[in-house]
Amino acid sequence: MTAACAGPASSVAAPAAGQDRVSEGTGQGYRGLIRALVRSNSNGIQSIEVINHQDDESIGGAAMESLTESILESNSTDLDAVSGATESSRGFLEAVRNALHSRE
Repeated sequence: MTAACAGPASSVAAPAAGQDRVSEGTGQGYRGLIRALVRSNSNGIQSIEVINHQDDESIGGAAMESLTESILESNSTDLDAVSGATESSRGFLEAVRNALHSRE
């Protein structure tokens, strides 16, 4: 499952040309930690995979999927939380931001 919101806005700092980077980040979701794996390169964020979360699939999981699509389209984590899944959204976005910043 893939998906994320809250904290400082982030644009992606690109890795060196031709190099894919994979990093993991965590964020606090509604029911526990959300762990996300983020792959990026000089063109931006390429993929996001939620490794683990304890939030409801139908609410939190759906929000993470929606946010993943938005992040990949905009190449930014500067997004609003999904209504009805605020804490899951914030935790997911926090996990993605932490993964992106762990490489800097």
